[in-house]
Amino acid sequence: MKQIIALGGGGFSMEPDNPLLDGYILRQVKKERPSICFIPTASGDSDTYITRFYDFFEKQACHAGHLSLFKREGQRDIRSFLLEQDILYVGGGSTKNMLALWKEWEMIEVLKEAYENGIVLAGISAGAICWFQQGLTDSYGSQLEPLSCLGFLEGSCCPHYDGEEARVPMYRKYIKSRALSAGYALDDGAAVHFVDGKQQVAVSSRPDAKVYDVYEKDGSVVERPLPVHYLG
Repeated sequence: MKQIIALGGGGFSMEPDNPLLDGYILRQVKKERPSICFIPTASGDSDTYITRFYDFFEKQACHAGHLSLFKREGQRDIRSFLLEQDILYVGGGSTKNMLALWKEWEMIEVLKEAYENGIVLAGISAGAICWFQQGLTDSYGSQLEPLSCLGFLEGSCCPHYDGEEARVPMYRKYIKSRALSAGYALDDGAAVHFVDGKQQVAVSSRPDAKVYDVYEKDGSVVERPLPVHYLG
């Protein structure tokens, strides 16, 4: 079974006192203590970000680790290290820079292998949109623009849909012009769980967090709210 959990926002980095989304991710592995690896490439392997990961996950029933591409401390064999994990959790930041580094380090093929092998792929913001064919990103600067991504999942993705004012009009603009294909808009605190490439369920850590299926029809943009299961 192939699984991807895409978070629009939330988790340990945005809601350190709300464990609902990260707990949901851990429960998708049927082990008492699954191994979870944080991949903070998009943030430039921010020390603060890594510390926040350990502050949360070392208190959970799991084995927590991380992979740094900027500070190579051990883990010389990236492929073996990643394929030993149960969950790969990708952090936010610059999606474009992250994908470029992953390509240089030949990680994209490893991530694809992990996905095919049943390792759960998860992530927030950049770590959410990277799995889709396309995403809406601020990697180029202050303006949001389309970006081609890995294509493990069909369509496009926009995180922080309720958290950043420009997200709604820009995503709608690019969907209408077909610069972005139809896809998912995720509020902060909301996530979509895909199984074998198909949307399985939308979940949230906030009662009012929403997920939308966004597409163009007859020259107009349609936002179709999806059922969201509040985890609280």
